[in-house]
Amino acid sequence: MSALLVILGGMLGAPLRYLIDLKVQNLHSGVFPLGTTMVNVLGGLLVGLLLGLNTSSESTLFLATGLAGALTTYSTFSYETLRLAETGRWWLAIANVGANIGLAVLATWLGYLITA
Repeated sequence: MSALLVILGGMLGAPLRYLIDLKVQNLHSGVFPLGTTMVNVLGGLLVGLLLGLNTSSESTLFLATGLAGALTTYSTFSYETLRLAETGRWWLAIANVGANIGLAVLATWLGYLITA
């Protein structure tokens, strides 16, 4: 049953990641990967909210592990950071690292504070 909850959450999180990234990139014409940053921050916020609510293990598996796990993306963040660096956009690469890690952790903390 646990694996099924993770799978179902992931089935929602992965297309949600794609749709959010697509929408953000359509609104933002720059080279900075704002869509990836947005999904990572939203995933952090969701996990923080769930931590503060102290949800059941089933809810945590579905929402945190499944949905937020598929919504957020370390691999895309890493790839986009590497591409920025390879094309000589070092400051954007550094900003991308700071934004994804810093803002996601901040969103997790704020989510926790809201619901704790």
